[in-house]
Amino acid sequence: MSVAIEHRGPDDWGKAEFEDAGIAMTRLSIIDLNSGHQPIANDGQDCWIVFNGEIYNFQELRKQLEGRGYRFKTRSDTEVVLRAYENWGDEFLHHLRGMFALAIYDSRPARNGAAEIRRRTPRLLLARDRVGKKPLYYYQHDGRIIFGSEIKAILADPSVKPQVRRSVLPLYLSYGYVPAPETFFENIFELPPAHRLVVENGAVTVDRYWQAPRQKTIEPALSEKQYIERLRELFEDAVRVRLVSDVPLGAFLSGGVDSAAIVAFMSRIMKQPVKTFAIGFSDDPSFNELEYARKVANLFKSEHREFMVSPDAIEMLPKLVWHHDQPFADSSAIPSFLVAQKTREHVKVALTGDGGDELFAGYERFAAARLAENYRRAPELLRNAAKQTLDLMPEATTYRSFVRRARRFVDSAALPLTERYLNWVGVFSPSLIGELLVDNLESDPVAHFQRYFDPVSGDDLIGQLLSVNMATYLPGDLLVKTDRMTMANSLEARCPFLDQELLEFASGIPSALKLKGMTTKYILKAALADILPKEIIHRKKHGFGVPVGRWFRTSLKSYLQDTLLSRAALGRGYFKEAVLRRLIAEHESGKRDHGHRLWALLTLEIWHRLFIDEEKLHWRTETSKTELKSFVSSAA
Repeated sequence: MSVAIEHRGPDDWGKAEFEDAGIAMTRLSIIDLNSGHQPIANDGQDCWIVFNGEIYNFQELRKQLEGRGYRFKTRSDTEVVLRAYENWGDEFLHHLRGMFALAIYDSRPARNGAAEIRRRTPRLLLARDRVGKKPLYYYQHDGRIIFGSEIKAILADPSVKPQVRRSVLPLYLSYGYVPAPETFFENIFELPPAHRLVVENGAVTVDRYWQAPRQKTIEPALSEKQYIERLRELFEDAVRVRLVSDVPLGAFLSGGVDSAAIVAFMSRIMKQPVKTFAIGFSDDPSFNELEYARKVANLFKSEHREFMVSPDAIEMLPKLVWHHDQPFADSSAIPSFLVAQKTREHVKVALTGDGGDELFAGYERFAAARLAENYRRAPELLRNAAKQTLDLMPEATTYRSFVRRARRFVDSAALPLTERYLNWVGVFSPSLIGELLVDNLESDPVAHFQRYFDPVSGDDLIGQLLSVNMATYLPGDLLVKTDRMTMANSLEARCPFLDQELLEFASGIPSALKLKGMTTKYILKAALADILPKEIIHRKKHGFGVPVGRWFRTSLKSYLQDTLLSRAALGRGYFKEAVLRRLIAEHESGKRDHGHRLWALLTLEIWHRLFIDEEKLHWRTETSKTELKSFVSSAA
């Protein structure tokens, strides 16, 4: 199990075995390189922890706990987490500021005054950080719990046989990922963000320990100037605490507002130049941002490195699927993997801009949602004319294809809010899912998505969509991609925008100051107005994508057909062959750009071959006993 996720922690390995359980870890050493070996036990050797992540307030917690009589053997944050659990019990989670997935095995006797009462059974606690930066999965079947940071660690147990959970297919086709707590595997679940799982006295309970604040719609509590001042203070502190490291660190730099802001504040705090890293694609200029990244690097005099790549998607796709463990439809995993791979050659920790769009309404779909309210009031004759005109126009595969974006807007603008927004953020529309699937499966994407909306909350439109985005796309797509692609390269990613204190403050900023008119991230841009150049602040948002649509019309055309229309793929009985052939034909002819949808289907088929058919590819070989012994010995 440990070897299966060695990429997450190649520096150290450890385990502890008990009468009814075992825990193990692989460690990427960032803080306390010499004495932070895990698992870590308390003084009585009856309470043990394995921990993945970083606790940014561990030094303050350590001082507080030392004042209560606790003594420490290491300088690591892991030991502080264990002592915090001893002191506060399950409430210790509320004291942690950072990212984490952890497991605590507790066999201490219960105490009642001076008398000791033996605990009937030992106790296992699993917990995950508030927004889901660090992953945690568990298998529950036949009275057993098996857990791991990645599903592949669970599958390494020979008693676990991978079986497809077909019922999640509609959810995957809609979201582009399987939302927690479900997974594509029977009996394997994802522990959702801000949740803990406790095994005690033969019972398994899962509960939420923290709830993201609802976006406020009340009258502003502060003036715009006061919001800006406090926002800058909290953001600078969020960056500062993420610079604590015993190894070299740097930052991803895309040329957008979020990553530029991080580099700007890093350069203020650090005494040496910031190391920055950017990536571009040699085969499609519309997907490149290197020019803007370079301008930010020059402004803040960073030690800047650029990487121009021509990714081989056929070579990379199986590797990306293996690291995600499940079908994952976000093709920006390709540049994420490549920039992490190149960055790891120079540093071990990288700060990222993840979360800025979620906190401050940075996505264009937020503005589109507001625009749609006006469009819905337009005469039906005018709306029909616009739709008919767009239906006759071909779709380009460039990043800012006007026809593709306009058609996506018009096709959904008149729908109810839940279905409209799901069509914009989703891969396949509910109607197309119904056409494509052979079975009428029980999972209804629209009904599932509706659970994230709270119609009685009183939130305005943008406030509600921000909360939905925070509960879905952020943990299900964005943070999964960031974690898997960085950890695949043994690189730790840190996200200042998702700092707990900054997040809770930002949730209280009225949405009218986040999306002002049609200006996205208004309050953040105002806070950075005297720090970043205008051309960086006011340029249109540019996603971190790759031209898969063009690839499927050129270099990957044959590969796509050979894979999706193979006898094995069609024989799985998931999709109607006629509809599948129609999607491919429409894309290749230029009538429609189905690049994202075809990528989702291709990812699903490759996943099935790797994890269900268990194909043996050249880069994924079975670990021999000799290799296992070598790994354990070198780590020890």
